[in-house]
Amino acid sequence: MFRDYLKELNEAQQAAVVNTQGPAMVIAGAGSGKTRVLTYRIAHLLQQGVPAHRILALTFTNKAAGEMKERIMHIVGPEKARSLWMGTFHSIFARFLRKDGSYLGYKSNFTIYDQDNTRSLIRTIIKEMGLDDSVYKPAGVASRISHAKNNLITAQQYSSVPQITESDKASRVPEAAAIYRHYAARCFRANAMDFDDLLLNINILFRDFPAVLDEYRQRFDYVLVDEYQDTNFAQYIIVHKLSESHRNLCVVGDDAQSIYSFRGARIENILNFEKDYPDYKLFKLEQNYRSTQNIVNAANSVIEKNTGQIRKTVFSKNDEGEKIRVVQTTIDSEEGILTASDILDTRMRERLDWKDFAILYRTNAQSRIFEEMLRKRNIPYKIYGGQSFYERKEIRDLIAYLRLIVNPDDEEALRRIINYPKRGIGDTTVQKLMELARSLDISIWSIISSQELSAKYLAPSLRMKISYFTGLMRPVMAVAETATAYDIAYGMASASGILTELKQGQVPEEIDRLQNVQELLNGIKEFTESAVTNGEPSDIGTWLQSVALLTDQDLEKPEDRDRVTLMTIHSAKGLEFKYVYIVGLEENLFPSAMNVFNPRELEEERRLFYVALTRACRRVTLSYALNRYKWGTLERGSPSRFIGEIESEFLSYPQTGGKPFGQRMVYEPGQAGGIGEQPGPIAPPARMTRLRDIDGNAPATGGRGAGHKGGTGSEGTGQRGGTGNGGVGPGSGGTGQKGSDGSGGHGTNGQGGYTGTGNMGQGSYGQGGNFAVAGGGPVPSSPGDLEPGDRVTHERFGEGEVMAVEGEAPNTTALINFKSTGTKKLLLRFAKLTRL
Repeated sequence: MFRDYLKELNEAQQAAVVNTQGPAMVIAGAGSGKTRVLTYRIAHLLQQGVPAHRILALTFTNKAAGEMKERIMHIVGPEKARSLWMGTFHSIFARFLRKDGSYLGYKSNFTIYDQDNTRSLIRTIIKEMGLDDSVYKPAGVASRISHAKNNLITAQQYSSVPQITESDKASRVPEAAAIYRHYAARCFRANAMDFDDLLLNINILFRDFPAVLDEYRQRFDYVLVDEYQDTNFAQYIIVHKLSESHRNLCVVGDDAQSIYSFRGARIENILNFEKDYPDYKLFKLEQNYRSTQNIVNAANSVIEKNTGQIRKTVFSKNDEGEKIRVVQTTIDSEEGILTASDILDTRMRERLDWKDFAILYRTNAQSRIFEEMLRKRNIPYKIYGGQSFYERKEIRDLIAYLRLIVNPDDEEALRRIINYPKRGIGDTTVQKLMELARSLDISIWSIISSQELSAKYLAPSLRMKISYFTGLMRPVMAVAETATAYDIAYGMASASGILTELKQGQVPEEIDRLQNVQELLNGIKEFTESAVTNGEPSDIGTWLQSVALLTDQDLEKPEDRDRVTLMTIHSAKGLEFKYVYIVGLEENLFPSAMNVFNPRELEEERRLFYVALTRACRRVTLSYALNRYKWGTLERGSPSRFIGEIESEFLSYPQTGGKPFGQRMVYEPGQAGGIGEQPGPIAPPARMTRLRDIDGNAPATGGRGAGHKGGTGSEGTGQRGGTGNGGVGPGSGGTGQKGSDGSGGHGTNGQGGYTGTGNMGQGSYGQGGNFAVAGGGPVPSSPGDLEPGDRVTHERFGEGEVMAVEGEAPNTTALINFKSTGTKKLLLRFAKLTRL
């Protein structure tokens, strides 16, 4: 039965589907039905009598190709669609090269090297050339070769390009050209091509053998390309050559979602399409079917700041929806607590699936805090496009060092790190040590740490290498029980050479590894400070135990299809979720510090933010931390410029109750106290809450706002009182009022507000109860809570008197004289104090 598929399309989509002759570009805004248009355009060609084998459709993923082909078969029937040439660039061109690679000297059964194969071969070549592999890192060299191939620069041409040779010299890898030549020769001799060779060799084939190019030009009457904004130079040239004669080229994409320049993608390919094909037809798909009006309008207000773009007006006919929520936190760990708690609360309230939620971040290293907070709440999650934080190699390597420090008999840990970083102790040697240990019925460490056993069983050359390793470990083992976890971890990361090696990385994934180790150390620093402040064990053994419990794999995992998704924004492109949390929105994190001074790169960062916003269907939450740990040091941060680029009418500040220029909020029973009129664009730190609006007016800059009274806390978990907050402009801080006691619980202290240029507000005090944040632990005392002379009690140190309060939030400390334990200096954000 004939299916009237055109009736399933809107007017703009229909136009893009039925106009099949000549060059065409379909600019498809986020959620506008791009895949449907490409699919239906191919189906329409088939229905018009074009043979399937005359159509070439190029995609970027096999999944996309498979799904489109299946949809086409449903429309036109399997027989008509069976012989379509549809697949990824690499899969299609591999088929071409299987047939015609002999022109270049390859056999049809050539091997395709993956990334590991490539790096392994490069590593071997570096070793054979006698080069220092700590300078000539395989991943870095492979990245340089890949970049050259994507720009159609062969091994023979590489050294003749001045920009490349100058870059190699500046990076202290002048022999990169020689490595490339050896690598290309070895691949050819092995009858192998890597992924980049598939594109490079097709271009060489078409250039050097025009008859072959003509054959493919005559074979395909129509060429269609998905995600055209993601094509690199090599792909651009291939597409241009294949469609040059018939010119029936249709490209589909969105310049606003061009975010892969680090992989060689060129936004110029889509921006300059008009110059390449002056007689082209332009179709704009501007209706977003995915997101609410507020999300679409907010995203539009951001992306319009870019100068390099094809102008379009994306709109939505869906519900207006919630405004974009902006959440400020005092510290990065609080960001994790609030995000996890809100996911739990929203799921229960809205009766949603876990898969409806996604946490998006700029770098992989940011996942740690969110993983921990989700685990603590038994929320199932998955790391999309990457490993769990604690499963990443660099994290496992450092933890293996720490495990060996605590337990020298841990053979698995020793085997992992005895030759990392490289010390000349090969796999054969390790195998012999394992066999010797088994025969003597003792651990490997017992052998290598004993002068007598080493002299008896090990060769002199090996003893020298082993002695360096044992000399590295012994001093740290000696202080493992008395030193703090952070001192041990940072000292081991430094002394072992791990940090030195990772700091030399230049390609994105190497930089990611360094950031991951930094994030691990940040977590250990937080653990140490909290433990010391509260008089709890702060040694490395205690930390390892907490991590082992946190990452326990014994429990049966839920099905992957119903988990909260954690992913980088780059990995999220093309996906959608009902509720999206975009975290870490701070300057120098997002946008990245490496890209803020280059206008071109900053525009790509903005496009990345646009992609993040448009993943959401119902609600977006943006969050940032005023303080974030970096290399064990708490550094002050500022909100990302991208938050300020969203028009204020599309934003809300639920935790403070204020809109950017002031709106009073009334809190529902059981929630935190409200905040009065908010003059500034970014609200001061508080906890995320449910709230409802009432009208209110406030000055646009500086002013005094009175904190509203806290609601009644629920039984057993008294909530915090109101928070007075100052304006961003000149003016005084507000006054927080006391929170009501919960039934069976107590309201905690009201909190003094922080201002940009105004004064600290004075918070009054609730009745001393603890405030539990969904299992996250008690809220520490606020810097504005305590004054000299105040009487307090601590669960471990007992009663005491505040002698002095020093420093600024969040690093405010109090000197307290406890009756039973003497004078102690406590960091207030971690101290569990109750005012008497």
